[in-house]
Amino acid sequence: MFRSIVRKIRKFGRDQDGTVLVEMTLVAPVMLLLSAGVFEFGNLIHDKLLVEAGLTDAARFGARCNSQLYTDYASSGFSAIDCADMATNIAVYGTASLTVVNGNVTNTPRVSGWQKANVTVTIGASSSCHDAVAGGVTQYRSVTPQVCIVRAAGTYPYSGVGMLSLLNIGPITLSGYHEERWIRF
Repeated sequence: MFRSIVRKIRKFGRDQDGTVLVEMTLVAPVMLLLSAGVFEFGNLIHDKLLVEAGLTDAARFGARCNSQLYTDYASSGFSAIDCADMATNIAVYGTASLTVVNGNVTNTPRVSGWQKANVTVTIGASSSCHDAVAGGVTQYRSVTPQVCIVRAAGTYPYSGVGMLSLLNIGPITLSGYHEERWIRF
């Protein structure tokens, strides 16, 4: 009886049936986790790029917007505009004017869940103006003695961490900014 048990153990050790199933059982969960991580990272980068594109568009609009021009010519049919608010709309929604129905904004944000409260556009603040030449060294190329900067900054709480929540990784806050020279046409 002992010999038959030893023979069966040796035969079992040489048998190749089922090895692929065992290997697949070990490798499949790891591959699924890696694939899910790559997918989630791709979504995170996509949202970051959309936020940065919105901030770039907002800063460019703010650099060229001149609310004083419209205010000075209000008697000619122009209405006063708020360049910072319009630039914020451009950052979040991709358009300067919003469509409001029954008190609700119907525009779709660039990134789901991104709101105007997460964006700050600073146009021509005194602290954002710098001397073009300081101590005889040209800091900024300009025909004016000072160069003022428009800054669009924003944050976005990325909550789609998916399987990373298994590792106790909570919401990730994406942030960015873009600066342009204040031109004002």
